[in-house]
Amino acid sequence: MGRCTVLGAGSWGTALAIVLADNGHEVRLWGHRADQIEEINEKHTNDKYLPGIQLPDAICGYYQLDKAIEGMDIIILAVPTGAIREVLQKMVPFLTKRVLICHVSKGIEPNTLKRISEMIIEEIPEQFLEDVVVLSGPSHAEEVSKRLPTTVTASSTNILAAEKIQELFNNQNYFRVYTNPDVIGVELGGALKNIIALGAGISDGLGYGDNAKAALITRGLAEIARLGTKMGANPLTFAGLTGIGDLVVTCTSVHSRNWRAGNLLGKGHKLDEVLKNMGMVVEGVRTTKAAYQLAKRENIEMPITNAIYNILFNNFPPKHAVEGLMGRNKRQELEDLYLISKQSNG
Repeated sequence: MGRCTVLGAGSWGTALAIVLADNGHEVRLWGHRADQIEEINEKHTNDKYLPGIQLPDAICGYYQLDKAIEGMDIIILAVPTGAIREVLQKMVPFLTKRVLICHVSKGIEPNTLKRISEMIIEEIPEQFLEDVVVLSGPSHAEEVSKRLPTTVTASSTNILAAEKIQELFNNQNYFRVYTNPDVIGVELGGALKNIIALGAGISDGLGYGDNAKAALITRGLAEIARLGTKMGANPLTFAGLTGIGDLVVTCTSVHSRNWRAGNLLGKGHKLDEVLKNMGMVVEGVRTTKAAYQLAKRENIEMPITNAIYNILFNNFPPKHAVEGLMGRNKRQELEDLYLISKQSNG
């Protein structure tokens, strides 16, 4: 039995706490709102994030961070990307031994352009950090909380750490975990697909249909792989769960908050209004800014990301942005595969 703390009592953190409890582990779930933690402990529900879901009695809620991590061996980091450094910095004074940190968030930090594993390594002193693992893949919290079949990937530069998280979460009835040593690819695939999901929502909001969305997903994968390969990822990772898998689920489902946000933008709503009405963090907005900066730094062509950036931050009308994509210079489709292969072969 593992001793685990999940930091972040949103929909995904709560869903993963359910998996851990179902697997017989000791599970603490931390959130910063006392009323939410009281609901988790007394009613065994978290209705704001997972309405209608009964939580296992084994999940114990905490709103004091020091109590939540005291004596625990594994910490699951499930807070939004924008809050990660703050939570890590608050956690450090309470660490008394080495812990394995598994993050499940999907994003890139603007300006620093750091992946989440890099942020963790920067913020947690070496004497307290056993290892870092990322758990990612096509996984809606709503479906996991209902114990519907889901597959994800645990990735670490240390395969033993990845296998430890695999063993911790794997549930033979509904939650299957693979391992992958390509941390860069897994993190970038999970983060960048949110940009394409915004685009898919915009396309649907404009009423463009399935043809346009299929093209967007396919060409979106090409530019994700272009950037990822340039940054050292294995291009084959983008053909797996954290590439194609994550793209499909995030770009085609009403469960996806990035798709929902994009859909509202496509229907003419302003970004501030959309974010205010969503009630949850839309990671794709922040990641779009970071990916735009990364593409410039790495000199990588990312036309879909550029178009979404202009819609979000330069007030481009969505329809004009799509027309700009359609009017680009003619190219050969397999040119991208050649470039990716050339990059990966050095």
